[in-house]
Amino acid sequence: MKEKVLLYDTTLRDGAQKEGVSFSVEDKLRIAQKLDELGVHYLEGGWPGSNPKDIRFFQEMKSRSLKRAKLVAFGSTRKKRLRPEQDDNLQELIKAGTSVVTIFGKSWDLQVKYALQTTLEENLKMIFESVKFLKSFGLEVIYDAEHFFDGFKANPHYALTTLEKAASAGADNLTLCDTNGGTLVEELCEIIREVKKRIKKPLGIHCHNDAELAVANSLSAVKLGVVLVQGTINGYGERCGNANLCSIIANLKLKMGIDCITDKQLANLTEISRFVSEVANIVPRDETPFVGLSAFTHKGGVHVSAVQKHPRTYEHVSPEKVGNRRRILISELSGKSALLSKAKEFKIDIAKDPKAVKKVLSLLKDLEYRGYQFEGAEGSFEVLLRKAKGEYDKFFDLEGFRVIVEKDKKGLLRSEATIKVKVGNQIEHTAAEGDGPVNALDNALRKALEKFYPDLKEMKLSDFKVRVIDAEAGTAAKVRVLIESRDGKDEWNTVGVSENIIEASWQALVDGIEYKLLKDKVVNRK
Repeated sequence: MKEKVLLYDTTLRDGAQKEGVSFSVEDKLRIAQKLDELGVHYLEGGWPGSNPKDIRFFQEMKSRSLKRAKLVAFGSTRKKRLRPEQDDNLQELIKAGTSVVTIFGKSWDLQVKYALQTTLEENLKMIFESVKFLKSFGLEVIYDAEHFFDGFKANPHYALTTLEKAASAGADNLTLCDTNGGTLVEELCEIIREVKKRIKKPLGIHCHNDAELAVANSLSAVKLGVVLVQGTINGYGERCGNANLCSIIANLKLKMGIDCITDKQLANLTEISRFVSEVANIVPRDETPFVGLSAFTHKGGVHVSAVQKHPRTYEHVSPEKVGNRRRILISELSGKSALLSKAKEFKIDIAKDPKAVKKVLSLLKDLEYRGYQFEGAEGSFEVLLRKAKGEYDKFFDLEGFRVIVEKDKKGLLRSEATIKVKVGNQIEHTAAEGDGPVNALDNALRKALEKFYPDLKEMKLSDFKVRVIDAEAGTAAKVRVLIESRDGKDEWNTVGVSENIIEASWQALVDGIEYKLLKDKVVNRK
């Protein structure tokens, strides 16, 4: 097995083509820094000939230094019937000021005929002359053979000839692209073997994920001697996305023994994955291998029991190696071991109290039967555990609340909540407005309690989700409300269930506040 594989990240260019993603220049600069810290060898910054934003990005990068990554400018071969020096795209690549450029050319005769609308011979000249022109400036040139696998299947001789033209012009690497993402692993491997018989230049691989095979194809290519692997963080890209570089890196390092990055850099993989999703404003997929929230999460009682005895029973790698963590979920499928594991995580010693354990398990199953779900509401579950253990002091009692929603003549909606709570021997009666009834209720409750618990001013409601449990009941259906709160140090989720959405929201709001107060009390006690 080879000792070295070069990682080529194209998140800032190909990844930005994902639906709903629009990176600002500042976004790209921040991501570039993170990718350099991760240890990628090539960092493709964009296409300077296509838009002002990418031109500015490359200008900004001239004043910044990268520790490991080589910044890459991307473009295409020259336009038909133009000399390279007349082509604006190639000129912009030179102006970008990078030591490495990547250009793509057509490998598929169908693309030449319909997309370029030129002759096969002219396309070969476009490839050769463009590469030779860029090499004349002393640049490292990576040639992306676009649609190579489809092209090979349609016309193998021509597809190979395009590679030979790029190689003879001096290209440093020939990257084979599965641009449509529909090539099966066996097909890809067979074609790469044929390429290696005629092409002696270093090869790269660039796969799309339209058949859910981008990572598998990329790793298979490495096994056959490909030395450069292209991909994007989280697999972002057009249509179904690109090869997920997070999965590729983890597999290369942990499964194939290839030290593409250091152990310390690998431990930052999850953090970088979530950073990029945050900047892209995309909710991370929990099921993403290695870096997803659920990647090392256990729910079934048998699984939890086994993992507690030996993690390898249900984990193929250690989560800490990729910067992730093991999570134990609590549900009606959970057994005693899952409950004790979760209690240990919350630093609640309940193992020596079998009556409390039995009570919690019974209550848990009853609540989930009624529609509660604690997998995504660990704040509510910790409150439940502390109540069962007797580590709970009641912070307030509800005397009553009223929520009013009015619509005026102008069509504007107005929500107001009035609330009365009792803290110790004192009654607090207050009112507040909000954008909606739940927001008004939250504001009123917080307003009433902040006098007694000033730390609640730090707490913010950051997300609110409603799920209909029994849709057949129509407007009388039971709903589950999940609320996410944070205070600058932590974030937590709480749950409420009722046929009345206000009541369900109230339950989740109260649990959120109680969790905050319990948390602060435990910290202060220490």
